[in-house]
Amino acid sequence: MVNWELKDCCKHDQVVFLTSIGVYTVAILALWRTVLLTPFKLITVFLHEASHAIACKLTCGQVEGIQVNADEGGVTQTRGGIYWLILPAGYLGSSFWGMVFILASTNLLTARIAAGCFIVALLIVLFVAKNWLLRGLCIGFIVFLAIIWVLQVYTKARILRFVILFIGVMNSLFSVYDIYDDTISRRVHSSDAEKFAELCPCPCTGVGWGVIWGLISFMFLCGSMYLGLVILS
Repeated sequence: MVNWELKDCCKHDQVVFLTSIGVYTVAILALWRTVLLTPFKLITVFLHEASHAIACKLTCGQVEGIQVNADEGGVTQTRGGIYWLILPAGYLGSSFWGMVFILASTNLLTARIAAGCFIVALLIVLFVAKNWLLRGLCIGFIVFLAIIWVLQVYTKARILRFVILFIGVMNSLFSVYDIYDDTISRRVHSSDAEKFAELCPCPCTGVGWGVIWGLISFMFLCGSMYLGLVILS
């Protein structure tokens, strides 16, 4: 019986889950502009661009290349596909992957599956990467996750779940911030929201779509916390 109402909350695992998210959130915000978070920001940009690529392939388009830049920007070159689905897939896709990682962290088996799938995805992207920064980022995270996996298996360091959770929280927070920074605080005219506003016939500006996408991304984060508590109940 699924405990959707979260009766008798919160047990030890649930407390650890919520506390970890809280600690990660505070640490991420405190270290936001430091070099320590740069690799994790770039991997979030990668997931943003990868979401564009996935939406393109799912709508029968062609992905010509993915690029991640040192200034935390990125570009996905596509041809064909359904453009009005490809554009929002970046922001909303990265929020979705954040939720997936957060939920995967609730169990060691699912954390291993998430880490394994992420490694496979990084290996695939090596063949479509358009710059050496993205190639180096892929190789670096493959090595990083492989080391964490080995430590999990051969030592008493049970850290794989917490690493997957950190990636999930980082991705969720960064996607919300990215939407705010690109579409609300300093309207970037080349942003996905501005392009979507030009494409969509409905009377909504890039700022309006930014607010909508930001709310959806925040709902992904809240939903992942709720579902995580349900899984751990």
